[in-house]
This record gives sequence, C-alpha cells and structure tokens, in this order.
Amino acid sequence: MNNDSITKRIALVVDDSMLIRHTVSRFMESRGFAVENADNGQAALEIIARRSPDIIVTDMEMPKMGGAELIAALKKNAGTANIPVIVVTASLGADNPGKTCAGAAATVRKDIDIEQQLAVALSAIFGKELGNKARGAKA
Repeated sequence: MNNDSITKRIALVVDDSMLIRHTVSRFMESRGFAVENADNGQAALEIIARRSPDIIVTDMEMPKMGGAELIAALKKNAGTANIPVIVVTASLGADNPGKTCAGAAATVRKDIDIEQQLAVALSAIFGKELGNKARGAKA
C-alpha cells in the first residue's frame, strides 16, 4: 500500500463547468490533494458516501442539486457537518466582495484570479503552509 494514499488529503470539486472543475482540480493537486470530481450536488453526495473528503469546493448553481442544497445536506449530517466548504461562484455581487455564502468557510469568485483566491481560502482553512504551497506555480 502506498503511504501517499494514507496521508494525502482529499478534495472534492463540484461544478457543472468542466473548465472550472479542471482549473480547481489542478490547483488542489498542486497543493498535494487527491481530487474527486462531481458535476452536481447529488453526484457529490454519492462520492461523499464512499470517500470522505477533507475539503469541498462547490459551485452554487448546478443542475439536479445546487451548492446551497449540498451544503444544507452536509450540515444536517454529523459525519459531514465539519467538512470545510469553499463556494466558487460567478454571481457574487461586486458590492459584496468579501461575502461568504451561508455554511461555507470561504467564497471565491469565478474570475481571472481564482487560483490566488483559492490560495487565500486554503491558508485560512488549513494554514499558510498549505495555501502558499505550489509545485511549479508562479510566485
């Protein structure tokens, strides 16, 4: 058995946009996470039932089950209530730049500096070492 599979943190990336899933997944992998992907909240809950993630990065607006419903389902279950959630959204208004969605540890806008925002969010959740860690990333 590989020691990396025992100690590696797991990130679940949930978004109906393949581009955002790919971008966020690459970013999380560069921080040492094993990454699972889902294209909606319902699929995410199926993954969570078999593999408990250390963090979830989710979109809010998706088919079948959106991010708000996913977060509500997580918070109702004692086994998943404490998993940190980062919301990635395009709809956060410019008048609320630092606003965090209900139940989420952080909110990140879908824009050009998404990776920088994710680094800040990871630092806040796991500590600066993880937020700043990037294999081959530009400083």
